[in-house]
Amino acid sequence: MGVPTLGCTCAVCTSTDPRNNRMRPSVAIRFHEASERNADARERLVLIDTGQEFRIQALRDHILRVDAVLYTHPHADHILGLDDLRPLTFKNATPTPLYADADTIATIRRIFDYTFRTENRYPTSARVELVEIPTVPGTTIDIHGVLFERVAVIHGRSEITGFRFGSAAYLTDMSDLSEDSIKRLANLDILILDALRREPHPSHSHLDKSIALAQRIGAKRTYFTHISHDLDHGPVSAELPAGIYLAYDGLRLEFEIA
Repeated sequence: MGVPTLGCTCAVCTSTDPRNNRMRPSVAIRFHEASERNADARERLVLIDTGQEFRIQALRDHILRVDAVLYTHPHADHILGLDDLRPLTFKNATPTPLYADADTIATIRRIFDYTFRTENRYPTSARVELVEIPTVPGTTIDIHGVLFERVAVIHGRSEITGFRFGSAAYLTDMSDLSEDSIKRLANLDILILDALRREPHPSHSHLDKSIALAQRIGAKRTYFTHISHDLDHGPVSAELPAGIYLAYDGLRLEFEIA
């Protein structure tokens, strides 16, 4: 629901710590084409999810183009900013690919029917195309020379999509991980993992469980995301084991992607 949460006057929602001001979670991944590792190589940008505040996030981080979007699942806080991709696609020579599993594609097509219809199409609709991600274990997507590997994530009663890219992985909206998925997360420098609140939740991991998973996976650095107003950034950060941190809006990390 974002923090501050509407209608709430708790200590976190009224906090003056800017790290307690949280838009809906997503990441932007910037890299240079793998075949052109030099000072003049073209920078690429891939998004994972476009939540309701995507426009605000793009303005804040000076996003001027998007080369592709990867979607984790079809819930509102992960897809409803799709329409704000429009001005970022107008100058592209080809439609911007939106990668998602079949269930997510079906929901996106239904909600954004006006974007994907072939007749009576609005002239300034986003220039995008939906590309289905197979759910076969080990599926990878090559985006300008970088491989994004699908990692299955359990989200309550559903299986959704997480991604590994080089030495980093992004697993939001996670209540559990299979043994196969844990094996696919070996030798990470950076792990970004769901940690909604302190108390258990039916479709999200809670703080103690996320700590245990992070320690089992063993990334050099783990950052918790999808954080509700139950977690106060300063005090909770002081409790966390070494190498585990709370993420915050605007956080920038460097890692090896190739």
